[in-house]
Amino acid sequence: MFDFVRTHTRLFQFILVLLIFPSFVFFGIQGYSRFTEGGNAAVAEVAGRDITRAEWDAAHRDQVERVRRQMPGVDAKLLDSPMMRQQSLDMLLRERVMLAAAEKLNLTTTDDRLDRLFKSDPQFAPLRNPDGSVNKDFLAAQGLSVPMFEQRLRRDLTLRQVMQGVSGTQFAPESATGAALDAFFQQREVQVQRFDAKDYLAKAAPSDADIEKYYKDPANAAQFQAPEQAKVEYVVLDVESLKSSVTVVEDDLKKYYAQNEARYSTPEERRASHILVKAEKGAPADARAKAKAKAEALLAELKKNPAGFAEAAKKNSEDPGSAERGGDLDFFGRGAMVKPFEDAAFALKPGQMSDVVESDFGYHIIQVTGARGGDKKSYEQVRPEIEAERRKQLAQEKFSKDAVDFTNMVYEQAESLKPAADRFKLEIKTAQDVKRTPAPGATGPLANPKFLEALFAADTIRNKRNTDAVETAPNQLVSGRVVQYSPAHTLPLSEVKDKVRERVAAQQAAALARKEGEARLAELKKDPQAALPGAAQPVSRATAKDVPRPVVDAVLRADTGKLPAVFGVDLGDAGYAVARITKVLGRDPIAADTKQAQSQYAQAWGDAETQAYYAALKSRLKANVKDRAFAPDAASAPAR
Repeated sequence: MFDFVRTHTRLFQFILVLLIFPSFVFFGIQGYSRFTEGGNAAVAEVAGRDITRAEWDAAHRDQVERVRRQMPGVDAKLLDSPMMRQQSLDMLLRERVMLAAAEKLNLTTTDDRLDRLFKSDPQFAPLRNPDGSVNKDFLAAQGLSVPMFEQRLRRDLTLRQVMQGVSGTQFAPESATGAALDAFFQQREVQVQRFDAKDYLAKAAPSDADIEKYYKDPANAAQFQAPEQAKVEYVVLDVESLKSSVTVVEDDLKKYYAQNEARYSTPEERRASHILVKAEKGAPADARAKAKAKAEALLAELKKNPAGFAEAAKKNSEDPGSAERGGDLDFFGRGAMVKPFEDAAFALKPGQMSDVVESDFGYHIIQVTGARGGDKKSYEQVRPEIEAERRKQLAQEKFSKDAVDFTNMVYEQAESLKPAADRFKLEIKTAQDVKRTPAPGATGPLANPKFLEALFAADTIRNKRNTDAVETAPNQLVSGRVVQYSPAHTLPLSEVKDKVRERVAAQQAAALARKEGEARLAELKKDPQAALPGAAQPVSRATAKDVPRPVVDAVLRADTGKLPAVFGVDLGDAGYAVARITKVLGRDPIAADTKQAQSQYAQAWGDAETQAYYAALKSRLKANVKDRAFAPDAASAPAR
């Protein structure tokens, strides 16, 4: 058989070409076509034009980059969440709707309008040069050229015109504004009698049957759930854990000390006073000679009376910054003064005076008044500091080398952390009652959501295997494993009986308060003028005072056509309240600025109209998301 094949090789090659090539053409190209169609698949449609997945991905990348520029430290997982991707699709859909509407309405932005807005609108001030031209460097930093910026700006201004006719023309008549403001700020005078459940707790007497019934009610099961938790062990590889395992050589420490002597020396400083006779470097020779002669004459006088230096500086120095202080320049180090001045000052001891010193500014007479610094710490004094620093450097180098081996070892020997702990001389740490989310006040690896997520992965829990090495901090890798796992479960009644009794007692107390409150309400309905404890007080939604919010809402909703109006309010577990409205008052003083409130109301109304107009445009232009998985209401739906 094989001899036949070898003998007729060319024949078989020809047959293979006939069979395989057509198959590749039919199936291979079709498969490749299906592969490339993934990026071109339509996820939405506007006015008969598709929005492809590739366009959606590009829009999402742009959105992510914008967020990262504004918030560099944002978590990358949040940026690629389903909610964030949905926002990107919504924004892209809105943009396409606006573009289609602008095209149908023949809206455009002329060059003159574009130029006028760019030069006059304050928001573009950072983009303008002093002459009004575009700042190309600023645009380049944003990854834009001038033509790209002009194109984007023109498009944005054109799209803005679509909505401007609605958003810029909102009108809020006084009648509508007044009704809306009354709903928020109208005051009503009310008397309230409360029947608090806590006052009836002494009368509550839960039986064992009541307790068992409450405990077994499925609606109450969540109250007695113990969350899932685990006993875990973990090892941490970081620079700190490696410090003890590195060897520090004494000669290296001494070499480090010699190379960094300046760090262990106090900079030498001088305090000096001076008298300056000005003579700029470019001044005529006779002018400089005259200035030098004056300085030498002053020096001769000062040598006779050194104590008069300050007074002589005030009268003769031509340095306005120091003359009024008697020439005092305070302390300065090397490099702070011009070289001739520095050399002369640092050559003197405190109390000594220099000869005339020539510089580019003229002629100086210097008197040193103080000296400090110049001290150097010995090697023995700084050795602990150098050793700690060197040990940290070596540990950092070792971490860089060990990180890969650590990652591989905890993965390849996943049944235990001991091999990794022995290999890298790490302590195996344990923790009880670890939950999926960081405990309040937790620190270290157990406060890191990524590590906890790895610990509670299904495979880690089921097979008790090591987690992958997780980076929980810069230069820190952690691997852990679940030793014992306890799933979420309902606690037995014996453990929560006291808690259940409290809940049942609270319910019974609330029922007693409600019963007595309803009886009181019935009496008041027969006699609305009957006395209620406590004085009447004005309340509004803006100022509730000590009146419970449900009572305030009920008071403001109540019909005030006939006063006094009496009604009851069920406060749930808190009890019951009976209220009587006696007067309808004006608006709360907090709403005194009616014009501002009217403006805010008009803006809110304009926003509502804009949203309604956008919804109408979407309907008119047949804008829709094709795949239900991408629909706005599917973003938070559970995966199937």
